[in-house]
Amino acid sequence: MSELVNHLAELTGSRDRDVVDVTLVGAFRDLLQPDSVAIYHPVGESGAQRWLTRARLRAHEATPTADSVWASLDDLPALDTLPHHQRCLQQQAAVTFESEGGTVNLFLLNPDRDVSGVLDIRTGSPLTSEQTRLVSSILRVYRNFQSLLDYSERDTLTGLLNRKTFDDSFLRESVQRATDPVWTKACDDRRSGGGSTWLGVIDIDHFKSVNDTHGHLIGDEVLLLVARLMRSSFRFQDRLYRFGGEEFVVLMRGGCAQEAAITFERLRANVAAYVFPRAGRITVSIGFTEVRPGDSPSGAFERADKAVYHAKQNGRNQVVHHGDLIARGLLVDEARTGDMELF
Repeated sequence: MSELVNHLAELTGSRDRDVVDVTLVGAFRDLLQPDSVAIYHPVGESGAQRWLTRARLRAHEATPTADSVWASLDDLPALDTLPHHQRCLQQQAAVTFESEGGTVNLFLLNPDRDVSGVLDIRTGSPLTSEQTRLVSSILRVYRNFQSLLDYSERDTLTGLLNRKTFDDSFLRESVQRATDPVWTKACDDRRSGGGSTWLGVIDIDHFKSVNDTHGHLIGDEVLLLVARLMRSSFRFQDRLYRFGGEEFVVLMRGGCAQEAAITFERLRANVAAYVFPRAGRITVSIGFTEVRPGDSPSGAFERADKAVYHAKQNGRNQVVHHGDLIARGLLVDEARTGDMELF
């Protein structure tokens, strides 16, 4: 009993979801002594989803492994390569089947979410009823803790990450860029334009007039629909935030400035083409900047925000790159100017 309590205390002792998943597989490995434990999540657009391994721990391994958050979607296995796992998702129920070397026990991680994951426990023989109840009980604690994390980290209206999580996520991304081998390889491959992170600020044009004309309920509907368009316009790795009001932020990995501009332009075009109920046509102004080595969250955000301001002052409904404004002499790079004044 004390071992179980210790594992539950460790499971709920971190606000980092990666750490929570790693702790979960470690707890099941210690308590059940299986051949392996893994957590799989479907990522990507509906109809073309792939399996991302969040954590995997085998009996002989000291530490879990996982797919890199920088992995390309094309490098991950398609959903139908694991048909039993796919069935677990579709049926929203546990699945057990015999495989070479033993039994595969699949459990749904978060049945109440739009996109859940699958817990994969491989054992030499089927789990006993007592072991199955143990798994179910621990998963209830896991789900409750995930709900608490959602409540503290996500915007209640749109479901996007909220502003108070941005600084921690920004700094965590910086650490991952320095230590992740997949990211390091991208940085070394100059031809691919890899190794960059981009911060974009998205502002809904004339949003005040939407609220004034149609009321706040319609305004909230516009915010919710813009958030959905953001999810469909960006990749599964990209971090999407609502900062409050009509302002959204994206932290996007990889690619050169032109590729980043194309991605942000896709969002702008998707919003412009969408017919919002009651509100009709809505547009957004977008500013983005490259995250520099040693950047602070506020410093990168301020540069992107200046690009948004330029977009709004020059016609709205456009994407503006802060670096391009500097190159064209329309803005002064104050950070670099400040560095020069030190010498």
